[in-house]
Amino acid sequence: MSYKNHFTHLECSATGERYEKDRPHNLSAAGKPLLARYDLAKAKTGIDRDEIWSRTGGFWKWRELLPVVNDSDVLRLGEVDTPLIEIPVSARAAGATGRVIVKDESRLPTASFKARGLALGVSMAKSFGLKRLAMPTAGNAGAAMSAYARRGGMEAFVFCPEDAPEVNIQETCLQGGKVFRVNGLIHHCGALVGAGKEAMGWFDLSTLKEPYRAEGKKTMGLELAAQMGWRLPEAIFYPTGGGTGLIGMWKAFEEMEQLGWIGPERPKMFAVQSTGCAPIVKAFNDGKDHAEEWLDADTMAAGMRVPKAVADFLILRAVRESGGAALAVTDEHIQKCWYRIGADDGLLMGPEGSATYAAMEIAIADGLIERDADVVLYNCGSGLKFPMPDTSRRLDRHSEIDWTSL
Repeated sequence: MSYKNHFTHLECSATGERYEKDRPHNLSAAGKPLLARYDLAKAKTGIDRDEIWSRTGGFWKWRELLPVVNDSDVLRLGEVDTPLIEIPVSARAAGATGRVIVKDESRLPTASFKARGLALGVSMAKSFGLKRLAMPTAGNAGAAMSAYARRGGMEAFVFCPEDAPEVNIQETCLQGGKVFRVNGLIHHCGALVGAGKEAMGWFDLSTLKEPYRAEGKKTMGLELAAQMGWRLPEAIFYPTGGGTGLIGMWKAFEEMEQLGWIGPERPKMFAVQSTGCAPIVKAFNDGKDHAEEWLDADTMAAGMRVPKAVADFLILRAVRESGGAALAVTDEHIQKCWYRIGADDGLLMGPEGSATYAAMEIAIADGLIERDADVVLYNCGSGLKFPMPDTSRRLDRHSEIDWTSL
């Protein structure tokens, strides 16, 4: 199948300065993220949303609204449309009377939503002829980059905090990544990527330090709208570290409106963080556009342990424009919700996804959303990647069993 590519240029998210698309870019001259722009007026007359949605291939079906031009540069690992799963028992426990829906991104390659962004970022790197990629990671992103990089014949250098989840380190190694454990947090790892760039000649694929991971993440918004019959929920709760997905979805909603696919209505966007690392929440509550670095960050939700986000102002802008909020939840609350959803609704979330449910409980209790609102929670990765409780008991098959005691 041939696809009409409508990608025209890149634009500085702070100054609006134009950058050409014919070579790889990191941040703009102003030190801010670059955003991909499309000729949406032309696209409006040439593409049909329902025809696109009828295709197979997961997020790659949206090729007309993605930057990759040549089919030969598209890297695939069996991408799918991730399901929407209602959790009615847990919804009632939170006091919700509307639909509470989990978009379960754990069904993607490498079992996390990082596959969306890294598939696009690495495919674009391939199109530019890059051979060596590097990034800092809390865990899932490193695995996704390594998988797609090796698929495209590229080297992957991954720097992670030494206390990153062990399973993430192991899967990244097994998928061809060269992994380095660093005595620090993710932004310290990012500094090492920058420091080694000249000597090693790698391209920095850090969150929003290149323009294309956000384009992959925006497919979450495109896919969600299609799954809900081209309408959007009243609220979205999103686990926020670097915030690429929240920014990408907000961009997707704007592009869909320009294409005439949806109206001007928008969900309230809730950026969810842990009380152990909540720079976006503090900046939101303080009325600031930029977040200060969060010192001594510590949380069980490794994907949200980002002390300093390069696109903080874009996250805060989307949250405020939507009428949403930035909310922090405790690790104890996250763990309680993680266990509840698994036990009551049979859905195994990750800690980050469970944090969105915890934040929804707060939002309902504080009147930030109506109890009958349709709410979407993003579960960003598989709960199988984290230690789980063992409540099993032993039975001696040679002894008499008191069945009523079970």
